[in-house]
Amino acid sequence: MARQRAWQGPAIFSYGFRPFFFFGALDAALLIALWVPWYLGFIQVPSMFTPVSWHVHELLFGYIPAIIAGFLLTSVPNWTGRLPVVGWPLAGLFGLWLGARVVVAFSAALPPVFVYLAALALPLALIGFLTREILAGRNWRNLKLIVVLSLLTATQLLFYYENIRYGTSIYGERAAIALVIMLIQIIGGRVVPSFTRNWLKKRDYPVLPPSFGQFDRFVMVISAAGLCAWVVLPAYALEEQVLGILLMTIGILNLVRQWRWRPLKTLAEPLAFILHLAFLPVSLGFVLAGYAALAGHAGAESAAVHCWTVGAIGGMTLAIMTRASRGHTGHALTAPPATVAIYLAIMIALVLRILAAFNPGWTFSLMPLAGLAWVLAFAGFCVVYGPMLFSPRN
Repeated sequence: MARQRAWQGPAIFSYGFRPFFFFGALDAALLIALWVPWYLGFIQVPSMFTPVSWHVHELLFGYIPAIIAGFLLTSVPNWTGRLPVVGWPLAGLFGLWLGARVVVAFSAALPPVFVYLAALALPLALIGFLTREILAGRNWRNLKLIVVLSLLTATQLLFYYENIRYGTSIYGERAAIALVIMLIQIIGGRVVPSFTRNWLKKRDYPVLPPSFGQFDRFVMVISAAGLCAWVVLPAYALEEQVLGILLMTIGILNLVRQWRWRPLKTLAEPLAFILHLAFLPVSLGFVLAGYAALAGHAGAESAAVHCWTVGAIGGMTLAIMTRASRGHTGHALTAPPATVAIYLAIMIALVLRILAAFNPGWTFSLMPLAGLAWVLAFAGFCVVYGPMLFSPRN
């Protein structure tokens, strides 16, 4: 806090969440605004990646690291008791991320090794920063975050290897999605019931969400096993029936777990209800992935992937970004109509994208509409929350 008070430069670099949340959301909007017409053959992006590979790369290894960076740079000082990264050091970290987005977009004319190194710069810098802060602050219980960041970086390396070797990526993409979904289950599994409990307590609600317990641990362990099996599924097609039943069972168990958090009791406050609504696609994704394995249904497989990416990842990050931005800039923890519109847009994007997966003949109509809803959600975040993020705290 002393370092934040001493910083006299632009407010956007006074706290880690500010640049990464705003420009991460802007990147997410531009990503789909460019990718949909590129995928449909109307434009060309000068990237060395194919349209699908670029789309996957920029979501999993561009947007997600930005939000993780914003979250960690804001939270780690509270965990370790050390001064936050602000000012020009923060601007430098942000510059690594922004430079990588430009390099990847124009990578067709660049040496591949340079592109890969640029894209890995921020994840490696974050691992170094987090390791230093946790060791210096003796915050041993959060060493697991270093492991998670390292695993995500390893999936990025696997993505590059597969693209070099085969021109596309299967296992790197699946491993990254599985890892982020596991993060949502771990962090969201504590944040969602905690925020819900606090909100219900203020209203004297008699039955509160239970604390994290043995059932939660069981669901987490079996979910991790199911995601690992899903990652390697393409190599073991003979096990699809067993895996399908397992994944659908995991989806049902996650639904039971979430129901215990009293989601319907938060309908009166969208800022709380969106956390439940964004967690729901985690369970639905397992069910769809299980059905795809049982029926050999390619559309269901695509629906599962987009349920996890559009619904769980897109929805949960927007939920956290809006809540954190309001809280850390001194605004009331409630969702005004403009914020509700953001939540509605990302849910519409999810529904339309799942419909497009199950109805390939409607791709040229449903995919642009889903893309438009996604763009409106993230561009809406920039419009509504940009003034907060660029201004000093109230």
